Amino acid sequence: MTYTPSTQHTPVPSPRGVPDRHLNAVRQATDVLYEVVEELDEAAVRGASLLPGWTRGHVVTHLARNADALVNLLTWARTGVEHQAYTSRADRDADIEEGSRRLLQVIKADLDSACQRFETACRELPAHSWRSEVTAPKGAVIPASTVPFLRLREVWIHLVDLNAGVTFADLPAEFVVDFLDDAVQQFEGRVEPLAVEVALPDGTQRIWGLNGPASRSSVSGSASAVLAWLTGRSDGADLRGEVPELPDWV
Repeated sequence: MTYTPSTQHTPVPSPRGVPDRHLNAVRQATDVLYEVVEELDEAAVRGASLLPGWTRGHVVTHLARNADALVNLLTWARTGVEHQAYTSRADRDADIEEGSRRLLQVIKADLDSACQRFETACRELPAHSWRSEVTAPKGAVIPASTVPFLRLREVWIHLVDLNAGVTFADLPAEFVVDFLDDAVQQFEGRVEPLAVEVALPDGTQRIWGLNGPASRSSVSGSASAVLAWLTGRSDGADLRGEVPELPDWV
């Protein structure tokens, strides 16, 4: 694969509103993704991922299609013409299923091309267009400046799902709080209020209120263990406290 992040030019201060922090983090995460996928062989890519019913080929193909879906949103932001992320959930699922069956060489080339398209779309988006509103795959109206974080979240969570050596403990420490903030928001209105006490990578402790202010009920654990639980990648057995069963991650 030939992914090359756009760091070959001389860095210059970005206009206000350009999400450089997340753009740079996506490039770094993509490099990790490339390293992991490059190590897969035909047998490994057909092996089970951590997602029920999905092979590693499904996960890699999904990451390619997600990149293209987010390119659609950036096209919407740039042109003002609506481009939904996916034409439909059924089409998305069919594309992933079909793509997962291809030869590994084709799966890798597809991922490479999709990541390049996303990188180009980000690099070429005018500064003012990052403020344009688009509709995220889950239906929320967001500024285009949120799109790089959506990609960052997708790449790191599915790197874990590949079950190829990457865990939530490998998440860059500077983004752990961002990921926890995002994960907690997924459960607004869906669970009983709960305090979640997290030991962050820098040694500090922080409490999140799951579905509202922190309550007297609480669970606690490391950031990686909490993220695995909140994203449905573990049952929370390694957390402390009375750990409730969470609804499906959406």
